[in-house]
Amino acid sequence: MKTKREKAKFFRDLHNRERAFIVPNPWDIGSARVMAALGFEALATTSSGFAYSLGRIDGTVGFDEITDHCRTISNAVPLPVSADLENCYADAPEEVPRAIVMAAEAGVVGGSIEDYTGDDGKPIYDFDLAVERVHAAVEAARSLDFPFTLTARSENLFRGINDLEDTICRLQAYEKAGADVLYAPGLKTLNEVKLVIDSVNKPLNVLATQIPGITINELSDVGVKRVSIGGTLAWSAVSAIVLAGKEMLENGSFKWTAEALSSNEIKKLLNS
Repeated sequence: MKTKREKAKFFRDLHNRERAFIVPNPWDIGSARVMAALGFEALATTSSGFAYSLGRIDGTVGFDEITDHCRTISNAVPLPVSADLENCYADAPEEVPRAIVMAAEAGVVGGSIEDYTGDDGKPIYDFDLAVERVHAAVEAARSLDFPFTLTARSENLFRGINDLEDTICRLQAYEKAGADVLYAPGLKTLNEVKLVIDSVNKPLNVLATQIPGITINELSDVGVKRVSIGGTLAWSAVSAIVLAGKEMLENGSFKWTAEALSSNEIKKLLNS
């Protein structure tokens, strides 16, 4: 088993490779172990997927629960894990470091801070405050005794604010503040992705599910370093459950079972 420092270094090094890597987002121990067994090199948590596992919606889970979840996933697999820390559960810059430090103590080797406020009436922090918050997160990450990979997220496009210029401006400011990885969920085309990459110098994470039909090779070719899928793995599992339930209720049939993995196949994945 690798030490936390070794995991952290490996995770950081993944971002420096020539080609992009996929970091899937499991939502519980079982899905994390399956992703590890399939051969993925790193994992990331998903706030929305974890909330679903508790029967809640995104944004309703407390920080103590998130910390416990970070610990649970990190202990469940031998892979480096990066945490979806939303807005670091704080508005004031001086309160941001707590989330970074506690998540790191729980076992993750990376994490994100976003500029979404959680208030749909005013969804994005003012520019200067957003930059201060990233800077505070960077200082917290640098205070740790291992290379914590901090991802700074610009949420405009993902929150219905179609302002790519401001998004890029924010990413550039977050880079200057010291973020290790940049992320603008909501990019919808390869041209938008390339425009962002050409505007910054730090590795870019792309949410692949927002660009229909995109492949890892296409993203790599324009310079993307990391690709994630957010809560979509969880939603895919929910979709399968809903379709199976509807078939049983509406048709009284069980054809869906033909596509299900056998218990032995699942045992092999969980024990590998």
